[in-house]
Amino acid sequence: MNQNGRPEWMQDASVQNIPEEKLDFLQKLVFESAGLSRKELLPFLMALAQRSKNARISFTDAEVNAVIEAVRKYSTPEELKKTDQILKLMMPKK
Repeated sequence: MNQNGRPEWMQDASVQNIPEEKLDFLQKLVFESAGLSRKELLPFLMALAQRSKNARISFTDAEVNAVIEAVRKYSTPEELKKTDQILKLMMPKK
């Protein structure tokens, strides 16, 4: 966090064109998922998908990539591990 109370990743140049309400939604996701085990992540992500649908929040591929890039840039090794777990559950296998 910096002096204005916003996480550094939310102020990265790569996410500057993403609407603030989308960034706030993602930040809530980060806080809510912080203590979840790998087993708890899938049900959490399914519920999150429904919440985003209800809130009419969706992300373009470019927005997703920009957010991932920004989050990874400012993450600790532990946070990177959690991010990778979430991405494995969310991204379709090729």
